[in-house]
Amino acid sequence: MPTSYLIQEYSNTACDLSITTLVHALVSMCVDYCNSVLAAAPKTTTDKLQHVLNAAARVVSNTYKFDLGLSSLIHDELHWLDVPDCVAFKLIVTVHRCLNGRAPNYLSNHVIPVSAIVSR
Repeated sequence: MPTSYLIQEYSNTACDLSITTLVHALVSMCVDYCNSVLAAAPKTTTDKLQHVLNAAARVVSNTYKFDLGLSSLIHDELHWLDVPDCVAFKLIVTVHRCLNGRAPNYLSNHVIPVSAIVSR
């Protein structure tokens, strides 16, 4: 069964907070998967994921496709980032963890601060 069908069926019986949590978990999983690949992806690829994010926001808020204010709803009420911003944020957090020794060794070994390079 498609995920959208499951969400629609579940939305008829569940409370709003449960639906919001379910949709956010499914969408963030989709956006968070392979952030390093999405960082260099063309805008057409991230636009497809942004359409999924917008559809999820419409499901959560019970709004229609052409209702105004979807952008403010996503940012102000749901506190979701746009897809390119989310990808950049995840990569920045990963690099920060690598530089501060909070990431796994297989990542930390490949991140070197520019100030540590002798030839610079």
